[in-house]
Amino acid sequence: MWRELTYGQWLLAGLAAMGIGVSKSGLPGVSLLHVVIMASLFGSRESTGVILPMLVIGDIAAVAMFRRHARAQLLLRTLPAATVGVILGWSVMALFPEWQSGYTIGAIVLGLASLQFLRDWRPNLFEHVPQSASFGIVVGLLAGATTMIANAAGPVMGLYLLMVGLPKREFVGTSAWFFLLINLLKVPFSLQLGLITLSSLTLNLALSPVIVGGLFFGREVVSRLPQRAFDTLVLAFAVVGALKLMGAFRLFS
Repeated sequence: MWRELTYGQWLLAGLAAMGIGVSKSGLPGVSLLHVVIMASLFGSRESTGVILPMLVIGDIAAVAMFRRHARAQLLLRTLPAATVGVILGWSVMALFPEWQSGYTIGAIVLGLASLQFLRDWRPNLFEHVPQSASFGIVVGLLAGATTMIANAAGPVMGLYLLMVGLPKREFVGTSAWFFLLINLLKVPFSLQLGLITLSSLTLNLALSPVIVGGLFFGREVVSRLPQRAFDTLVLAFAVVGALKLMGAFRLFS
């Protein structure tokens, strides 16, 4: 796999690795950058196996940085449902290997973003919905399924943490623990589907320093952002990423 890459493709893979690190620092919408790049390099299905170990590397580094800031209650609310979502996503991939999931996932992200826009416009509208246990379970289920199918749950979980009103550090810490645990859960499913190989792991190892570098870079950016600007960026990245998944515009094509 990695032996066949041109210099230009290596640069794109490095950009994707940098994007993974930045996304783990608190800007989850950036995560769709690596989804788009890796899909263009390896294909949408095969790229999920290439990306997954890279995500785990970023998750481990993010937990090491922000582990003390996680909100345990939100993890307990979403992780069980996310586990079910991973199993459902794996089932879909096994039964429908050619299914194109981008439009469906993009529509889910746009739906959550629209709900947040409504809450910003009318603060009393759906005021208690994000805080409810049922909403957390639904989001967990969606996040688990979308992360298994396309590694595209960053905007889903990011919008949820935005809706419940987490400050920046708690946002990053909770997200880091959630994705570390859920991505580790995905590994045996990806192995069973043949998506993780020795060749892809060699590529992951070569790109790991770039992932960690992106995390440090992103941490510096996020630390300088006011809370309002941070919230706006999370929402904006999610909308742009959703439109891309739905085919509204094309990159690297």
